[in-house]
Amino acid sequence: MGQEDDFLLEDEDDEKTIEFIKAYLPQELKDKFTDDDLYYMLDVIVDYYTTSGCLDAEPDKEGYISIDQDEIVDYIVKEAKKDEMGPYAPEDVLFVVQGEMEYGNSIGQVD
Repeated sequence: MGQEDDFLLEDEDDEKTIEFIKAYLPQELKDKFTDDDLYYMLDVIVDYYTTSGCLDAEPDKEGYISIDQDEIVDYIVKEAKKDEMGPYAPEDVLFVVQGEMEYGNSIGQVD
């Protein structure tokens, strides 16, 4: 598979993730975030995973890695302010983070 095919698969997975998050959000938040907001947050979540070292942690006895959702929320809010996105309320961003994790669980990724 070429690099272009890899990008197409990533785009398709991102699209599926965003659709899942939109369905996961409570009704009062469904109109609060645009697709651009959600794609931005998803990119920041992936950035957090790759830079925080949380994915390098040792799994527990059941094979799970503990990921602190509040740390991810704080990271998104901080990065959004720096990137002049939002502003996003932490309590609202938490639902996006939870939706992304639930999507990962639904396709068999470890949380």
